[in-house]
Amino acid sequence: MTFLDLTNRVAIVTGAAQGIGLAIAKRFAMAHASVAMVDVNLRGAQEAANSLLVTGAPVTAFSCDVSNPESVRNMIDAVLKSYHQIDILVNNAGIVGRIAPIQDQTDDDWHRLLAIDLTGVFYCCRAVIPHMINRGTGRIINIASIAGKEGNLNMVPYSAAKAGVIGLTKAMAKEVVQHNISINAVTPALIQTSVMDEGPADPINDIAKLIPMGRAGRPEEVAALVHWLASDDASFSTGAIFDISGGRATY
Repeated sequence: MTFLDLTNRVAIVTGAAQGIGLAIAKRFAMAHASVAMVDVNLRGAQEAANSLLVTGAPVTAFSCDVSNPESVRNMIDAVLKSYHQIDILVNNAGIVGRIAPIQDQTDDDWHRLLAIDLTGVFYCCRAVIPHMINRGTGRIINIASIAGKEGNLNMVPYSAAKAGVIGLTKAMAKEVVQHNISINAVTPALIQTSVMDEGPADPINDIAKLIPMGRAGRPEEVAALVHWLASDDASFSTGAIFDISGGRATY
């Protein structure tokens, strides 16, 4: 067995078409896991899955809108039909939303972001945990954000949602620990993804200045931490929040 090997494990990664999700899916595939690459953008997920076929691992794309409970249930059923088990769930799907002061945030801005970034995590966990309880094993890793600990300027909905993911992680972990299911979260700071390329430059630069290491993180660095949390080596960690922030958070 190789180090951090995931042979015979089935992993779901939401938001897997690009960025952090794609990096996690690639890392899992290279560790010999079967990977269900889930995204609301099915075409993007299929293209991403095709790019990982060179790893030799079974990789399949699935469509899902995590803000829709029926879509989540259908996705979980489809993964079980294809792979017959689910060992790992990574809740990565999310949006940044509109960067603006709270007085300019609309009801739609607030509800849409919480529906995807927080309620989507709840829906996915709720759908997969009964299966993991029946099997007596499971690993869930939620992708939160340093914004959920510190708050980001002009990002109230995003910061609130990610704070919710942190609380959700801690509470759920206590409920399922006796079933050999661990639930942890990671809190990245700014990561070099398409968000940096497409978002407004000034707010992104302001966030980057908060990182003592002087640079944004790389998706591969987040994937490495998630890989460890998904492996047997993380056997005594649950309900924990793991920072990956270039020194921005040290608590």
